[in-house]
Amino acid sequence: MDEHHKWDDPRLLRAIADGDRRALEVIYARHAPWLVIRLTRRCADQAVVDEAVQDTFVAIWRTARTWTGRGEVAAWIWGIGVRRLLDLLRKKPHVMSPILEPTMVSAEDQVLLGIEYGELGRALDTLSPELRAVVQATVLDGLTTREAGKLLGIPAGTVKTRMMRAKSLLREELA
Repeated sequence: MDEHHKWDDPRLLRAIADGDRRALEVIYARHAPWLVIRLTRRCADQAVVDEAVQDTFVAIWRTARTWTGRGEVAAWIWGIGVRRLLDLLRKKPHVMSPILEPTMVSAEDQVLLGIEYGELGRALDTLSPELRAVVQATVLDGLTTREAGKLLGIPAGTVKTRMMRAKSLLREELA
């Protein structure tokens, strides 16, 4: 194991900003596995997920200097990843996540699958990708309005407006 594996994520990002490819390899090894899993929950097309992950780490290579040092590096990476996925999904029709084998699913995943595939899941599927992304970011991922705005690249006020619209549509759909 080389020295890079001992570094924390902020130090690795600083090294990436200075052009250290080995630091990028370590960040990739640490974060790509969970990023693939989380993106797969939102898109069953593995080719799209793989492209989003690849685009995410290319973006990290190009924009490591933009990380402000506030918050967790993983949250910053998630923000890039989900925006890349949303960009790709805008170009293609929405693909639902596959239902996983019950023996392979954690308690958290079971709750998420219940939301995605139950009555609420069907109602969520009627929302536009933009409204669904706001609901996923704020409700399923537990982000604040401000964090969701950063994650989705939209103002916090837009997040609030879209969430109010999504709630209204969901109420109608579930009534």
